Amino acid sequence: MYAVIETGGKQYKVQENDVIYVEKINEAQDSQVEFKVVACDDDQNINFGNPYIDSAKVLGKIIKSGKKKKITVFTYKPKKNCKRKMGHRQSYTKVQIQEIIPDLNGYV
Repeated sequence: MYAVIETGGKQYKVQENDVIYVEKINEAQDSQVEFKVVACDDDQNINFGNPYIDSAKVLGKIIKSGKKKKITVFTYKPKKNCKRKMGHRQSYTKVQIQEIIPDLNGYV
């Protein structure tokens, strides 16, 4: 069984016990979060939302939050002596998927 969830403007294909890195979620460590379900498959039927499946749930547990490694961003304009060097560290949240509850009513 798998589900496609949406969080932080991105979609992820997940199964139970998967560990994923998503955009930062403002919740405490070891708290439980619920994700919006776009599609759900239970090995027999597949259900697509329009845009989401309201009765399906994907529950996850926040393991930790942090920042990724620093990347260097360098921009310049040729022949103009205009240069700029910046760094960026993206925030993330590490989530373990605990349970997928499929929509049992509305299969196509």
